[in-house]
Amino acid sequence: MEQTEQSPATGAPRHVAIIMDGNNRWAKRRLLPGVAGHKAGVSAVRAVIKVCAEAGVEVLTLFAFSSENWQRPADEVSALMELFLGALRREARKLNENGIQLRIIGDRSRFHPDLQAAMQQAEALTAGNHRFVLQVAANYGGQWDIVQATRQLAARVQRGELQPEAISAEDLQSCLSGADLPLPDLCIRTGGEHRISNFLLWQLAYAELYFSDLFWPDFKHAAMREALADYASRQRRFGMTSEQVEGKTC
Repeated sequence: MEQTEQSPATGAPRHVAIIMDGNNRWAKRRLLPGVAGHKAGVSAVRAVIKVCAEAGVEVLTLFAFSSENWQRPADEVSALMELFLGALRREARKLNENGIQLRIIGDRSRFHPDLQAAMQQAEALTAGNHRFVLQVAANYGGQWDIVQATRQLAARVQRGELQPEAISAEDLQSCLSGADLPLPDLCIRTGGEHRISNFLLWQLAYAELYFSDLFWPDFKHAAMREALADYASRQRRFGMTSEQVEGKTC
């Protein structure tokens, strides 16, 4: 992973990460079951993918299901798993036809074997695509990601391949999910909450944060374009002063 800056030509971030929040509240306001909100959110996913691809974004990471979401009511979790399985089977071909590579990050071991198989099939189908990367975080948590990366480094130390005092931030970062992709430039959260909820904790260190009061099913084309425009208006400093950044771009 590398720190990235927006494209001088378009002002677009290379990598956008989104916490898709508000599905349940969207449904509750309409006196619908929570799963109706998740189903409605699929159209927002399609809209955001379209806008990002057209804007020149290279990677879109969506927080679909956190490691904490297992604590939700069992019927909601079951409905979410069915929705996820159906979406994978239905959308994988469309993603492939549009040159989009699908990647899924997170601990898959807790998912049903049928869902794990569908994940592998969708990834394999789209593996050769390079126009755009859609990365879906499922049973993912930022703390889990850091722990699994640490375990990889510990195993290297145990094998004598690495000295503890030689471990660098770059070593740990190389073991994180999506390590071959640019770091997120922009993190969006919908639903009005202002927190990152254990999402890409390491990777978001220098990301710009954008919060929308819209519930996820209502976050469509115009809302995504507004978020990208807001990002393009910001100055990313990475610890430098404004004068230093301006001097680099002159």
